Amino acid sequence: MATKQPILETKRLRIRPFSLTDAPVVKKLAGDKAIAATTLSIPHPYEDGMAEEWIGSHQEWFEKGEAVTFAITLRDEENLIGAIGLEINQLHERAELGYWIGKPYWNRGYCTEAAKAVVRFGFDEYMLFRIHAAHFSSNKASGRVMKKIGMKHEGKLRRHIKKWGRFEDLEIFGILKEEDDHRTSIGNKG
Repeated sequence: MATKQPILETKRLRIRPFSLTDAPVVKKLAGDKAIAATTLSIPHPYEDGMAEEWIGSHQEWFEKGEAVTFAITLRDEENLIGAIGLEINQLHERAELGYWIGKPYWNRGYCTEAAKAVVRFGFDEYMLFRIHAAHFSSNKASGRVMKKIGMKHEGKLRRHIKKWGRFEDLEIFGILKEEDDHRTSIGNKG
């Protein structure tokens, strides 16, 4: 396994490791209440120092083989537009895919494009057998991304997550390595 996190490229995106210089943009994008409302792990308000702490943890997770977290940037402009990553369970050869896209970049297909690349990376580089993801039932856009990248709906966990004092249903999706048909859609610059 690589010791340096690679850079993935798609037609429109450069998917690279975060750097501490990304922290102000992370704080701005992830600090939007609309982003926090669609995720379990992003707090609101997003306090000073949180972005730096989060970014600072990525290399250790990567080196331990526990997670790989990428900044999603526009390929031509290098603008940071979101984050995507895999939380890896090596024992069971599986990972959980997670992502968020800044609100100004919603509904342009960027998340789907990045997710295809990261799923392929997980299957190829980590030799994963399965990648799964989950979304709040109220976040239909995230479910569309999961379907577009070939994931299959596997079930619903009713009132499984408590977010801001309200219980949310969680929709579960998954894809097996042999089901992934996006093998030729990315380039690896690592």
